[in-house]
Amino acid sequence: MAEETIFSKIIRREIPADIVYQDELVTAFRDISPKAPTHVLIVPNILVPTANDVSEAHEQAMGRMFTVAAKIAKKEGIAEDGYRLIVNCNQHGGQEVYHIHMHLVGGCPLGPMLSA
Repeated sequence: MAEETIFSKIIRREIPADIVYQDELVTAFRDISPKAPTHVLIVPNILVPTANDVSEAHEQAMGRMFTVAAKIAKKEGIAEDGYRLIVNCNQHGGQEVYHIHMHLVGGCPLGPMLSA
């Protein structure tokens, strides 16, 4: 079994976070170091370390991450202008916490997708 992460503790509300949505499959909370006016992390309530670890058993939670992202974007008032959904995988992908998560960022022009 994968090691527990800080996100696991946020999901169980053992450490404080600005939770904007939670149901039986996913939890969404504001990033503590936002990169845009709206920056919310959406995580499955079960620990899946990386995108490489997603299996058919996780499809419902992964799909819920997208539907929740759309709901939050609408609630935050960024759906019409647009937003970005980002899932990083492993070191070269920029993943910092090994509990798969989706970044919902928006509220301003986000610029090019990559700048390398």
